[in-house]
Amino acid sequence: MRETVSGLPPAFWWLWTSTLVNRLGGFVATFMALYLTLDRGYSATYAGLVAALHGLGGVLSSLGAGVMTDRLGRRPTLLVAQASTAVSVALLGFVRDPVAIAGVAFLVGMASNASRPAVQAMMADIVRPEDRIRAFSLNYWAINLGFAVSTMAAGFIAEHSYAAGFLLEAVMTMICAIVVFVKLPESKPVQAAGEAREDSVGLGTVLRDGRFMGVVGLSFLVALIFQQGAVGLPVAMGAAGFTPADYGMAIAVNGVLIVVLQIPVTRFIEHRDPGRLLVVSALLAGYGFGLTAFAGSVGVFALTVCVWTLAEIVNAPTQTGLVVQLSPAHGRGRYQGMYTMSWAVAALVAPLMSGLVIDRYGAEWLWGMCAVVGTVAGIGYALLMRRLPSASSTLAAPAPAPAPAPAPAPASIPATDAVPAPVPALVPAPVEEASVVAAGVDASVEKAVVPGRGGEGRPEAGAS
Repeated sequence: MRETVSGLPPAFWWLWTSTLVNRLGGFVATFMALYLTLDRGYSATYAGLVAALHGLGGVLSSLGAGVMTDRLGRRPTLLVAQASTAVSVALLGFVRDPVAIAGVAFLVGMASNASRPAVQAMMADIVRPEDRIRAFSLNYWAINLGFAVSTMAAGFIAEHSYAAGFLLEAVMTMICAIVVFVKLPESKPVQAAGEAREDSVGLGTVLRDGRFMGVVGLSFLVALIFQQGAVGLPVAMGAAGFTPADYGMAIAVNGVLIVVLQIPVTRFIEHRDPGRLLVVSALLAGYGFGLTAFAGSVGVFALTVCVWTLAEIVNAPTQTGLVVQLSPAHGRGRYQGMYTMSWAVAALVAPLMSGLVIDRYGAEWLWGMCAVVGTVAGIGYALLMRRLPSASSTLAAPAPAPAPAPAPAPASIPATDAVPAPVPALVPAPVEEASVVAAGVDASVEKAVVPGRGGEGRPEAGAS
């Protein structure tokens, strides 16, 4: 355990603490469907519509927050996002009109999703390349430690007062904003004189990056499956006569298993082929939810949660490492925003899909669809990873000319990315650092940027 937590900068641990506190107060995303169907008496279709509006807010804010992260900075984006989330969540606990509930849920989705590109970009900034996968795993561990505690507690809170749950989340989120304001300095990479403008890495650059967009598309399919743990599963359990506390106990298995297994499993898979890991995780996710069709008790529901939780444990560090690998330093906000949008779009589509399928055909059809989507995603990962160069071929590539000494980074943030050397304005050819990730292993390798369309470029890097 000491090897896992040692060597990371203090700023990372404050960001980690903020993540943990935020997830300890999690309530809305987990119990929104039960609140609307059991407490307010609305249909599963309406609950799906509200959850979809929550997801639509996240879709609209993902790219905007990514641009803010690159232009304004990581810290201001986090402050605005977390403070807005606290206010909108508190309001959601008091509105009663169906239209008002839908509107405020949309605002909650916008505010809560806006912090994700900033958190991911800041973590990549402040942690050394060789430590990033370990840092992402620890942060994911904090998310699920908070999730495991909050779901068990919130299940019992919901049986007495849903409003208390909304207020608790609002207070905890505001505490996160205070932690960011007091303890976290800005980590945006320093731009050297003569370097190409950071906003030259625009959204068009991201959209033209075919390999990265392939990752985004497959991430959407996997996220569509995982969303059913918060959308389809509670509605199906409620329709089958189970209580909110029953659902809370079943879904808490997800967080507990991740807390117990995330770090040791990450250490086990770190030298494995990431392509195979992504294929296996997609299949486990699809068929794990598919097995829910045969569940008839809380214990069996918990067993199915164990299956797709293992998929989540394997997928999270592997896919996160691949996203960081393909993201240029000065475009991390935009790249992370596009990646975040894949999950936000899934949060938009999944509730509509699950609500309509459950109402019209029954939950068994929903779980069968999850198995099909998981199979498609697994095939997609197998094809995508074949197109990426292996780590060995990347390491064997000719090294670029040595870059000058890095420019000094802010005093409280360790410099993690070398500053590109100045080049003539008519021939932009910056040198970027690419992180070669092998399912949790970062090997920092200097690679030349290949000029792309419109004068823009992206690193040529691959996964083994």
